[in-house]
Amino acid sequence: MGVPGSLVVERTSVPRRRRRPAALLGPAFVAAIAYVDPGNVAANLTAGAEYGYLLVWVLVAANAMAVLVQYLSAKLGLVSGQSLPEVLGQRMPRTSRLLFWGQAELVAIATDLAEVIGGAIALQILFGVPLLLGGVIVGIISTALLAVQSRRGQRPFEFVIIGLLAVIAVGFLAGLFVSSVSWGEAAGGLVPRFDGAPTVLLAASMLGATVMPHAIYLHSSLSRDRHDDEARSRIGLQRLLRATKWDVGISLLIAGSVNVAMLLLAAASLPGVAGTDSIEGAHAAIESQLGSAIGVIFGIGLLASGLASTSVGCYAGASIMGGLLRVRVPLLTRRVITLIPALVVLAVGVNPTWALVLSQVALSIGIPFALIPLVRLTSSRSVMGSHANRLPMKMVAWLVVALIVALNLALIYLTVAGQG
Repeated sequence: MGVPGSLVVERTSVPRRRRRPAALLGPAFVAAIAYVDPGNVAANLTAGAEYGYLLVWVLVAANAMAVLVQYLSAKLGLVSGQSLPEVLGQRMPRTSRLLFWGQAELVAIATDLAEVIGGAIALQILFGVPLLLGGVIVGIISTALLAVQSRRGQRPFEFVIIGLLAVIAVGFLAGLFVSSVSWGEAAGGLVPRFDGAPTVLLAASMLGATVMPHAIYLHSSLSRDRHDDEARSRIGLQRLLRATKWDVGISLLIAGSVNVAMLLLAAASLPGVAGTDSIEGAHAAIESQLGSAIGVIFGIGLLASGLASTSVGCYAGASIMGGLLRVRVPLLTRRVITLIPALVVLAVGVNPTWALVLSQVALSIGIPFALIPLVRLTSSRSVMGSHANRLPMKMVAWLVVALIVALNLALIYLTVAGQG
């Protein structure tokens, strides 16, 4: 079963030339786009500008968690031959499926909100395009990117996304090379600590921008669709699992480096600079501090981030709906529906950076709903057979779940207390 709607996945046999290790890489790079979306930009720049190197440890820990989580998701798709939403859809009664889909759909909408707004901000920074028009342009271009997947198959889509990931990396790493980073203080930021309730809220936002629910759902589908039953038999499941470890490790090393670089850039160049609580202000400060060339490169990276991540987010939403509800929705229809909330936010004049940060908090709350079933299913012998998680893996995975849930509970408490 492929991704629903007009996302038609090619599931053909694998020719001999694709047996080379490098040819087995790719699905994790698509999922990794979720880890460098515009929400990351907002959260990481805010953390660095306001608190310096204090929260470096959050990004390092979140990325380490992400490596484990994305590998488990890919392993589920390869071993079971089904995506996480499909497995859940088969095991849940109708009412539970509907409720579960409802929260997952809200996560997808929050994801798209961040990505479309980020792309619109980038167009405004680079070309002076009004935010609302920029949101529409991002929606149109993202649909065109998805057309590559539906017409050419998953592999060409992966190449497009990998190219955009390279642009993102250059865009956000360039400024780091001309900044005066205090590497001693950066190393000190690896020690886990907070500085009051605002840093806990920001850490939860950073976590939501790093370990993203829709990427957990999506990766199982990407791996399953790339390597169908015949391919798994021809190449060998053990070899595919080894390649997947490299795929996840390399892609998230790149994504994690980009995230840390953004925080270090803000900590080194933007502390005490007015207006850095918004992406537009941070861009202006970067341009002022580091030069117009770095400012343009930053804007291009932000635009690539918005375009790639909203395409991947729409892909994930289609996979979630198809697996849980077994409903096929035309891609254009889904693109329009998920685009509406972002366009409304842009039209009514809500502070876009504030909306970005809040969207990441919403994603952080949605993580356990994807993560807990993932760990349970990959630990089940009835689903995974001999590839079920062994005891050490189970212990580490449940520890990750406990840490994420604890941070989310703290986030909810602090948010409610702050409103009281």
